[in-house]
Parts: sequence; structure tokens; C-alpha cells
Amino acid sequence: MSTAFVFPGQGAQVIGMGKALADEYAASKAVFDEVDDALGEKLSSLIWEGELDELTLTQNAQPALMATSLAAMRALESEGVTMDTAAFVAGHSLGEYSALAASGALSIADAARLLRTRGQAMQAAVPVGEGAMAALLGLDMEGARKVAERAAADLGRVCQAANDNDPTQVVISGHADAVQHAVELAREAGARRAVMLPVSAPFHCALMQPAADVMAEALSHVEINEPKVPLVANVLAHSCDQPATIRSLLVDQVTHSVRWRESVQWMAQQGVDTYWELGAGKALCGMIRRIHKGAGMKAITNPDEVRAAAQSIADAA
Repeated sequence: MSTAFVFPGQGAQVIGMGKALADEYAASKAVFDEVDDALGEKLSSLIWEGELDELTLTQNAQPALMATSLAAMRALESEGVTMDTAAFVAGHSLGEYSALAASGALSIADAARLLRTRGQAMQAAVPVGEGAMAALLGLDMEGARKVAERAAADLGRVCQAANDNDPTQVVISGHADAVQHAVELAREAGARRAVMLPVSAPFHCALMQPAADVMAEALSHVEINEPKVPLVANVLAHSCDQPATIRSLLVDQVTHSVRWRESVQWMAQQGVDTYWELGAGKALCGMIRRIHKGAGMKAITNPDEVRAAAQSIADAA
């Protein structure tokens, strides 16, 4: 069995995530405490007892999801599952920061502060209402790219393929009018479904360049170590373990597509046959199921799942 640890992105957040882990594992509770200290506020209270609308704000959701993923990783470690269980780590968008923190390339405190800055910068890059994103279901990446390029050309605006999630789902991003036009074009092109997404900014497209500039400055002041396990980077769709390259990739990631489908295909080519999704929800498991047929998957979200995963490792030993 060759395993990859994967970490979810924005949209997986729910009130109460990680609470059971923090209640049962001191190491998991310590993650939330460290994030609270790094941000100078009780983000944990918002995560466990707050309002979903506030948690969903980009500046809150990003560090909150990272904290929950790292709480799951620390719980696994408490049960004897070490990072070298994984051949690779990977994360979807903000999940890349979770992957880097889990593998020791970033400290949890630095990851929390970077994600707070990233969330604020991404929100501020485009005035509310000017940008949008849409999910195109039933079109592959090539079809989605053609639709986006035509919409951009028709209106002289930005419209790009932003997330290549799996063979049946691509998310596009850009100016709101161009994205709406692309939705109409996608339906004409045979998309099974094309819907505008309830997001506050057009992530992973050229309109995010101001946020990329902010992240370049923020990342220049942060220590990045060589990860204990190679990172499969969103921008490259293959592995990287060089700190200088990782730093530049995290900047590029803000404006470039999340190449998740290709990343999973690459891991499969390297012999990965099992994926553990650490943190909130099971969205990545669903995507991976459609990309890597026959692969094994585990979602690690609560103490029972932590213990089951640790037992499976022990049984295989």
C-alpha cells in the first residue's frame, strides 16, 4: 500500500469541525491553541460555536480549515501514525498550506498567519460583485478552457479555468459578466450542469494578481523547510521538496489553476493506491474516486476514524 495524505480546501468548513478531536487528543487541542495565539483571537470559538456565515468568510475559513486538518494529523500521530506513512502530501488550494504544515515545511503559526493574510488579500483584490466563479459539470478541462477563452474573447474580460477538480467538474473564474457568459456557452457546449457559485471573489485567475503580490511579500519573511514528505504542488501537478521552489509556487498558486485531477493522476502513476483526507468533510475523496478508479480512500475527521486508520496501519505491519 502506498498512501498520500491530502488536505481539503475552502467549502469544506462546518461549525464544530475538529471539536471531537480537540476534546479527545491533547495534541489536537494544542493545534487550535497555537492558531488562536498566532492570530491573536479565539478562532477556535468561531469554529466550534460561531455562525457559519462568519466562519465562511475567506479570512476565517482558510486558517480554520488548516487548523482542523492539522488537528487530524496530530491525532494520527498520537495513535502512532507518522508522517512517513505517506509517500506524498497534497492539498487543494489553501489545503496546500495544510500539507506543508503537516509535513514540517511550515510551522502551524506561520501557516495560520499566511492564510489569514491570503484570505484578506484574495477578498480585497477584486471589489465585491465584480468577480465570480462557476462550476461546469460534464465538461472536461479542455472543453472548459475553450468555453472560458471564448467568453473572455467575446467580452474582452478575464475568464479562466480555475480548478480542474476531476474529469467531470471544472470551475471557472473571472469577471462576473464573462463567467455568466461562459455558463451559457457551456450549456450550449453540452455541459450537464453549469451553475454560478456562491463565492465572494474570483479565485485562481489573473484578477488575483494583487493578492499574489501581497503573498510574495508575506512569504519572503517566513522560513520554509524541506518537507518530510514531498509535496505534490497545485501549480505543477507533480512533486517538489525544495523550499525556494515551494515559496514561489505558493505565490503562483494564487493566480494559477488548481491542477487537482492531474495531481492525483501523477500520484497514481507513482504507485499511490490509497488516499487519506485529513480535516473537514469528504470532498476530495469524491473527486479522487472519479479520477483514480479503484483507489482506496479514508476520510479522517473524528476520533473513531483516527483510530480506524491507525488500526489499519497496525494490521498491515
